[in-house]
Amino acid sequence: MNIGIIVALDAEYAQLQRLLGGKSEGEVAGNKIILRKSGMGKVNAALKAAELIKSHPLDCIISTGVAGGLDPHLASLDVVAAKQIAYHDVWCGEGNEYGQMQGCPTRFECHPALYNAAMSIESKVHGGLICSGDMFVSTREEGDAILSHFPDGLAVDMESGSLAQTCYIYGIPFQSLRIISDVAGDSHQEDYDNFWETVADSSFNVIHEFLLALPKSL
Repeated sequence: MNIGIIVALDAEYAQLQRLLGGKSEGEVAGNKIILRKSGMGKVNAALKAAELIKSHPLDCIISTGVAGGLDPHLASLDVVAAKQIAYHDVWCGEGNEYGQMQGCPTRFECHPALYNAAMSIESKVHGGLICSGDMFVSTREEGDAILSHFPDGLAVDMESGSLAQTCYIYGIPFQSLRIISDVAGDSHQEDYDNFWETVADSSFNVIHEFLLALPKSL
């Protein structure tokens, strides 16, 4: 398959380049991988996804990188595979559910085969809802405000929603697979800093596991 992988940050991009011999394109387990960095936020992510879709014939797009945990039972290095994705910072008025973009489903569903592959790997993976929005969530109060609208939310990021929406519009199968760097709360900043200093490299082995677990076709 031809697989597009989109990350937001320089550090994430550099780590995943190692899977491709230091390049932005290569092969893993018989699949052609096209790796791109979008920058942070919904608009940057959507633009990069549209650009990638228009420039390459893709079988699917994978969003990966770090995310903050919403569920207090999650810990740094846990992995969240999105089964559904919703916006936590969107309300389009009466007649729309909170988090729903007009003209789009209430939640974006990830591709079943991609989700099942993510759930099959040996790393500790939690499947469920990722909430996306243009906000860096750091306090327990901010996390609880998101959970008041999405009580089943597991993690929060700034890109998965817009990537899912772009793939929905273009008819491209999509999966978000995120490594938890920290959980919103009192020790948020310390946990986040420690993640990048000590354990980020090993956590991205998860993506290699996932690529090896993918089916031959969708």
